[in-house]
Amino acid sequence: MFDYRLKVFHTVASRLSFTKASEELHISQPAVTKHIKEIENQLSAKLFDRKGTSIELTQSGKILYEYAEKIRGLYRDLEFEISQVNQQHKGKLIIGASTTVAQYILPEILAKFNTYYKDIKIELLTGNTEAISVLLKEEKIDLGIIEGESQSSYFDYKSFKSDEIVLAAKTNHSLANKTLSIKDLYTIDLIFREQGSGTLEFIQNRLRDNGVNINELNTVIQLGSSESIKNYLLHSDCMAFLSISTILNELKNNILTVVDIKNFSIERDFHFILPKGEQSELIKLFLRFAEL
Repeated sequence: MFDYRLKVFHTVASRLSFTKASEELHISQPAVTKHIKEIENQLSAKLFDRKGTSIELTQSGKILYEYAEKIRGLYRDLEFEISQVNQQHKGKLIIGASTTVAQYILPEILAKFNTYYKDIKIELLTGNTEAISVLLKEEKIDLGIIEGESQSSYFDYKSFKSDEIVLAAKTNHSLANKTLSIKDLYTIDLIFREQGSGTLEFIQNRLRDNGVNINELNTVIQLGSSESIKNYLLHSDCMAFLSISTILNELKNNILTVVDIKNFSIERDFHFILPKGEQSELIKLFLRFAEL
């Protein structure tokens, strides 16, 4: 029910890209532009400013984005309250999630889910992408949510949410306000996640695609969680590639900063990982809820 033009605006504002919005919504870029223009004409306000090859929200755009978030939430509440009428949902769902998803994305979704479906018990198991895949294969979880890129013929995969991995450092780092080249990575002390981490796999693949061998970089230490890496950054001159989802509070409070790399970005999707075949009604219910 989320008004389609508002959905288009919300997607562009979230991604700060007309191209990414058109890909995510499966419509043409001119169609995206048309919807944005119609909203701007209706509100008599400009919503985006162009800065070279990028865009940013105007003050009017920021206000609309805040209200679009609220409207989106209200529509979700409306749909699920109506779906509750004359329906009984009971049972237990065991979910496995890779570390980033479990720590920074799922808690809000699970809390909301529990307000609507109090008779459905949720158990959440956490591990890296490799561990979650093993748990699903051994039927110890009902579904998983992972951040890795590798896919197995044992499972079905379904896109969950978009994410971006950025190079982060403490705000007073000597290179904090610089724009680096991809080759500058060879001169920096870096921290990475542990082997088996989906984030590490994704970073390694994107660097390789851009001619950088991760094994030749100066890796000071590998740590098992984003929290450990963030705290390490605060007490060192190292940098680390982290999901933007994991550092929102640190960016807001000016504790960490994002260091730009010219002509290089790492974008990915988190994925549901599911057993092959027809899914149970509980799994279908959770998937519908999480995708709203």
